[in-house]
Amino acid sequence: MSMPANSPNPMTVNYEPRLSGFSILLNVIWLICGGALAAFAWLVAAVIMAITIIGLPWCFSAVRIALYTALPFGHEMRARPDANELSILGNVIWFIVAGWWLALGHLFIAAALAVTIIGLPFAWAHLKLAGASLAPLGKEIVPRGAPPRW
Repeated sequence: MSMPANSPNPMTVNYEPRLSGFSILLNVIWLICGGALAAFAWLVAAVIMAITIIGLPWCFSAVRIALYTALPFGHEMRARPDANELSILGNVIWFIVAGWWLALGHLFIAAALAVTIIGLPFAWAHLKLAGASLAPLGKEIVPRGAPPRW
């Protein structure tokens, strides 16, 4: 049985990511409450890694996470299905060179934001980013609710 040429394939999933108005509002408040500073720190890490040729693989991950850090609401970070042992080795090197100080920065900002009730969701986002700071390789940033990639 053949399908007409113009009919959509029933096996494909059409997922159109959209940020809700609430996510946009949270992202704007996020940038004011330390998100812009954290994204800038990730970009500084990316530039430092890009200066050396050896650091280029980490540079691309740092830029990707800098963009996620700038607008985290409406997106999520999850493990890539094609990550392998090289990602683990790369994450060990990343942790030694840059991961610990980025995680420490996120922890300090989270502690400052957790003092207020309004800052609690932003503190939680910084804690998630602190975890991402420790091992960024082998991760992907996708719109929240996107189907898994196999």
